[in-house]
Amino acid sequence: MKIVIINSGSSSIKYQLIEMPSKEIICSGMIDRIGLETSNLSYVTKTDKIEKTIPIPNHKKGLKKIAALLMDEKVGVIKSTNEIYAVGHRVVHGGSDFSNTTIIDAEVKDRIKQLFELAPLHNPANFEGIVVAEEIFESAKQVAVFDTAFHQTLPVEAYKYAIPNFLLTENKIRVYGFHGTSHKYVSEQAKAYLEKSSKIITIHLGNGCSMAAIKDGKSIDTTLGFGPMNGLIMGTRSGDVDQSAIFYMVNSLGYTVNEVSTMLNKQSGMLGLTGFSDLRDIESNAAQGNKECQLALDMNAYRIRKYIGSYVAALGGLDAIIFTAGIGENSSFIRKLVCTDMEFFGIELDNGKNEIRSKEIREINLPQSKAKILVIPTNEEIEIANQVFELLS
Repeated sequence: MKIVIINSGSSSIKYQLIEMPSKEIICSGMIDRIGLETSNLSYVTKTDKIEKTIPIPNHKKGLKKIAALLMDEKVGVIKSTNEIYAVGHRVVHGGSDFSNTTIIDAEVKDRIKQLFELAPLHNPANFEGIVVAEEIFESAKQVAVFDTAFHQTLPVEAYKYAIPNFLLTENKIRVYGFHGTSHKYVSEQAKAYLEKSSKIITIHLGNGCSMAAIKDGKSIDTTLGFGPMNGLIMGTRSGDVDQSAIFYMVNSLGYTVNEVSTMLNKQSGMLGLTGFSDLRDIESNAAQGNKECQLALDMNAYRIRKYIGSYVAALGGLDAIIFTAGIGENSSFIRKLVCTDMEFFGIELDNGKNEIRSKEIREINLPQSKAKILVIPTNEEIEIANQVFELLS
């Protein structure tokens, strides 16, 4: 069974063509920096590797470029879209309606559209991926895997807000959590690596960022809530902001609610602090003496450390912290900032190991560190493929 996995992020598309149930990856690739003139495209098969920098203005253009490569006469891996049995889509917000993997029909698409305002950077991109995939892979089953599903195990004291009860019972306003496929995948990898059920903190750092406290394989708390905007400082999203500041911006400064929403989602975070949304640019400028970039990196790491402290309390201890996703896996600088002066939590970083790059699970802690510090490459696509295959089987 050939399954195409499409993982549309706020500024990226990751994709894989996977043969199931063998989990053989036939091809894989990524487009990042979507919307910029310097978008990066990669396409990798067993025999070919293509990497280029080209302008990709939006997700639709990116998805059509991916489809063209899959069927290219020279480097393609399929001759016809009829070879694809299913397309698995990562959908960020499932609201209260979707807690399980779901075959996509008109009703499901309508509900995903209704959730646009709760995940304005993601659900529209996810929806675009579904629409384009339906055009390209006409005979394939379209399946949605929701980011919020893994966090359905949160206890009520963690997911309920201290607001009038009817807003939960009638309007379903609560913590949903996101990046669930990533947190689930790396926590299961860690459990197998540690050979025990553990108290784990997973730290997913990309253009979007989140953390989860995972006890015995179940999510018990997470930084993202009703929508994917609070918690950690992200590429363009603010993370935690006092609600009073929002009221002040609307009531006293004259901003409309839509303007504030746009600002907090698309003009804040690292972009608002530095003028750059890509961490590679921020680290480079900080190294050249840019004080705004250095401060933004320090703020980013401080926020992560603060949540580590709260999650150690929620878990009642700590066996391991896990860094994953684009920044978590590749930025030794951020990992060092986060782990500095954390010995009182049993977190002791080995600076030499921290600089090693690998696609495998690796420990970067000192031997005497009570808590393991793991770098685990996430593979949301494999996790999505597993769930799609289980549903269709």
